[in-house]
Amino acid sequence: MLVTLSLPPWGWWPLAFVGIAILDRLVADRSARSRFVRTWLFGLAWLGPGMAWMWYLSAPGYIVATASYAGYLGLAAALSPAGKWRHLCLPAALTLAEVVRFVFPFEGVPLASLGISQAFGPLGQTARLGGVILITWLTFMAGSALAAAWGRSWREAVLLAAVPVLVVLVALVAPSGHDTGKQLTIAAVQGGGPQGTRAIDTDPREVFDRHLAATRQINDHVDLVVWPENVIDVGEVPFAKSQERTDVAAEAARLDAPFAVGVTEDIGTDHFTNAQIVVTPDNQLTSRYDKVHRVPFGEYMPLRGLLHALGAPTSLVPRDAIAGKKPAVLSLPSGEHLGVMISWEVFFGNRARDAVSHGGTMLLNPTNGSSYTGTILQTQQIASSRLRALETGRWVVQVAPTGFTAFVTDNGHVLDRTGISEQAVRIHAVELRNGRTIYTRIGDLPVILAAAVVWLVGTALARRPRGRSVIRPRGGASRGRRSPAPPASQP
Repeated sequence: MLVTLSLPPWGWWPLAFVGIAILDRLVADRSARSRFVRTWLFGLAWLGPGMAWMWYLSAPGYIVATASYAGYLGLAAALSPAGKWRHLCLPAALTLAEVVRFVFPFEGVPLASLGISQAFGPLGQTARLGGVILITWLTFMAGSALAAAWGRSWREAVLLAAVPVLVVLVALVAPSGHDTGKQLTIAAVQGGGPQGTRAIDTDPREVFDRHLAATRQINDHVDLVVWPENVIDVGEVPFAKSQERTDVAAEAARLDAPFAVGVTEDIGTDHFTNAQIVVTPDNQLTSRYDKVHRVPFGEYMPLRGLLHALGAPTSLVPRDAIAGKKPAVLSLPSGEHLGVMISWEVFFGNRARDAVSHGGTMLLNPTNGSSYTGTILQTQQIASSRLRALETGRWVVQVAPTGFTAFVTDNGHVLDRTGISEQAVRIHAVELRNGRTIYTRIGDLPVILAAAVVWLVGTALARRPRGRSVIRPRGGASRGRRSPAPPASQP
C-alpha cells in the first residue's frame, strides 16, 4: 500500500522506497514458495488500487490482469536468491517482470508503474537517459539500499544508494534537445461534461456541440486549435462528407488557424477508425494519424469468439478499432511536423520516440478519459505526459473532453491544468524543439539487457559454494607438519 500511495493521484513518491524496502525484508532468507506468495500479495496491494480504473473498462479483465501482473512480480522474487545477493538480483528481476507487464499480453498495460510514481520526483529526470525502465530499476535499487541499511549491511547500502544518485546527476547534464527559435500558440479545447459515461450511452452531437461552444470563446490569435480524441463521432458518414467537418472548417476560417480534431468513423458493421485529422481554414483535410496502440477490451476485444462462447459481455465493445500503421506525426500547412500520441499511446515511450524520429518538434496527446469515474487514470496520464516530455526533450499538449487538459514543458513542468468536467480553453505559446536525448537514440533495450545481465551474474554468484574444500594428502599429515596430537581423554 505504501507503493500504491506513491502513485498519482496520491503522489507521495518517497513512500515507494519504503514499501520496496519492507518487501525486501519480507523475502529475505525465505523459501522460493514463500517469496512468490509474499511478493504476489505485494503486487496485488500495489496494482489493485493503482489500476482500479480498469474496473470501468472490464471488471473480469481487471481481476485477471491484477492477479496475473502480481504473479509476474512473485515469479521474479522466487527466481532470485534469498540471501545477501538479493540486494543486487531482486531489483533487476522485479524490473524485468515490469518489462514483461509493459508488453504482454495484448501489447501490455504500462500503468500504475514505478516510473509514473517517480515522475515528479528526482528519479523522473533519468527518463531522458533510459525511460521508464531505467526509472523502475533505480526505484527498486533505492528501496533495496534502504533495506540493506535497515539490516546494517552498510557497504551494500552505500553502493546501492550511490547508483541512483550518480544517474540523476548524469541526467541533469545529459542532452535534452534544443530550441529551434520557433513557437506555436496553441489553443487546447476541453468541452466539459460528466464523467463515467460510455460512447454507446451518449449522444455524439452533444459532445461535439460542447467543444464547438468552447471554441467560439476563442478571440485571440492562435496558430493551432486542438480538440480531444474522438469527440467527433460521424458514424457511417465519412468525416470528409459530414456536417461536423463543415462546422469545424468554419471555425478554422474564423480564427485563420488549422484544427487538429479527434474523429471516429465506422468501417462496415464490425470496425471503426480512431484518428486525429488536420482541418485547414480553407476546408482541406491535409494530414491524418490513425491510432496504433489500441486499448484492449476498450477499443477492441481480444479473443472475441472465445469470450463470446464463454458468455462474456463482448457486446460492450461491439466493433474493433483498426490499428494505424503510419508514423506518429501530423503535418501542418506551415510545414511543421507535430508528434501525436492518441490517448492510451502516451503510456508507451516508443510512440513518442517514433514521433521524434520522424521530425516531431512537439507532442500532442489528444485523449478521452470520460468513461472513467475518479482521477486515477487522468492523473497517471498527466504524469506520463511529463515522462514523455523528459524522455524526448519536447513540449507535450494533453487535451481531454472532461479533463485533464494541460501543457507540459520540455523539462517536465505542468502548466495550465484544467479541472475535471469543466468547460475550458487553455492557450499557451509552445516552443518547437529539435535534437535527440539519449533515450530517443537508444530506447529501452540497453537497460533491459543490463538488468538481465545483473540478475544472471548475481544469481550465479549466489549459487557458488560458500567455502573451499580442504584437500588432505594421502598418508596422513602434510610434509613439514606434525600430525595433531589426539585430544586428551576427559574424565
